[in-house]
Amino acid sequence: MTKGGMESVEVFTAEGKGRGLKAQKEFLPGDVIFAEPAYAAVVFDSLTHVICHTCFKRQERLHRCGQCKFAYYCDRTCQRAAWLNHKNECSAIKRHGKAPTENIRLAARILWKIEREGSGLSEGCLVSIEELQNHVDSFGEEEKKELRADVESFLEFWPPHCQQFGMQFISHIFGVISCNGFTLSDQRGLQAVGVGIFPNLCQANHDCWPNCTVVFNNGNHEAVRSMFHTQMRIELRALNKISPGDELTVSYVDFLSLSEERRKQLKKQYYFDCTCEHCKKQLKDDLMLAVKAGESKPSADTVKEVIQFSKDTLEKINKARMEGHYHEVVKLCRDCLKKQEPVLGDTNIYLLRILSIASEVLSYLQMFEEAADYAKRMVDGYLKIYHPNNAQLGMAVMRAGVTHWHAGLIEAGHGLICKAYAILLITHGPSHPITKDLEVMRVQTEMELRMFQQNEFMYYKMREAALKNQKIQVMPEPSNENAPSLFHKKE
Repeated sequence: MTKGGMESVEVFTAEGKGRGLKAQKEFLPGDVIFAEPAYAAVVFDSLTHVICHTCFKRQERLHRCGQCKFAYYCDRTCQRAAWLNHKNECSAIKRHGKAPTENIRLAARILWKIEREGSGLSEGCLVSIEELQNHVDSFGEEEKKELRADVESFLEFWPPHCQQFGMQFISHIFGVISCNGFTLSDQRGLQAVGVGIFPNLCQANHDCWPNCTVVFNNGNHEAVRSMFHTQMRIELRALNKISPGDELTVSYVDFLSLSEERRKQLKKQYYFDCTCEHCKKQLKDDLMLAVKAGESKPSADTVKEVIQFSKDTLEKINKARMEGHYHEVVKLCRDCLKKQEPVLGDTNIYLLRILSIASEVLSYLQMFEEAADYAKRMVDGYLKIYHPNNAQLGMAVMRAGVTHWHAGLIEAGHGLICKAYAILLITHGPSHPITKDLEVMRVQTEMELRMFQQNEFMYYKMREAALKNQKIQVMPEPSNENAPSLFHKKE
């Protein structure tokens, strides 16, 4: 395949896995293997008025489409860029009287594109929409019921003057969305804000320990900087050295779960049995279930009891977080850690989950010293479990670095921020907003560290004066959501 910048990869039949992607040349960590614009994409129903419908950036003030009063854009540039995809949707929403759900809107955008361009290969696509997997045959009763409801709602919304499609093909499109919808995030990469279809990315098979990662790039639509104009796209980036002929893999789920749990999740959401090395050999499971080493090793019953207590506590924590009761969350975490510490090892996932929540919520409450202690322990555990170039690891190390910096622990803070920067340069690239933010922090902490090394007393005096004049920037409110997962799957 040599068109649309896809000449560095080829589609092949992977044994036991169907289609897959293979490298045609060598890649080094951080290399962009390919960038792909969305075939079609929509903003989530709950965020349609706060996210731009073209570039998916979160903005304070957005311009509303004067016709349908539904779509919102950063500015005229984004609105003009959206018109080809929004034109039919705009009149359909006016005719229908309201906008349908995100699934219906995405299916409609896909079918309008097929109406315009035909169902064959689009430019730069390795496979057509018709060839994508839909897994409709594997749907359970509940999923089939949802599919029928979606098809009915779609037929009510679809204008009579547009090209008409058969029920089987419409069902295929909804199946494709269900299995292949990719999560789109805001410009900071911290919140899932939409869903899109990227046919080339869909060809990459899963591996729990992949050699590639996917990052969503919102592009640059600013009219005044039109020479730098880039469209919204996903980028497939290499995590380690890849040789010609190697299969390109990505992880559909977060690695921080036992192999059995990951396999269950993959079977339920993506309808396949994971046969990757880490699942077959249950690699790292021993670390994730580690118990305290030493002479007085806890009994199996004690371990079982503490893990059950941890699971129950996590449920209570989720409830308290949903209600914004952050001091209650802190109390639950402290009580749980007291019970866990004599029994669970430093890499045990139940301990790490509590440490992660405790450090995030305490940072938000500006109790930075205690938060920094928990964050350091969390990162030490993560470093033994995650792939060294994992994006989730990079984000966690960044958070820990910022917490240490706010706590006045400048040496540890700067070290963690540098470590996070090295990881995110590979996973996100130098031009991503998160990496740029991190570069600013790196420079700032380096300057402060030099000052600290020259004169500790003066450093703390200046820090104290600075804090009096300018309150420490509050950390973002803790989110009850996990970091956006790769593929969007309706739960």
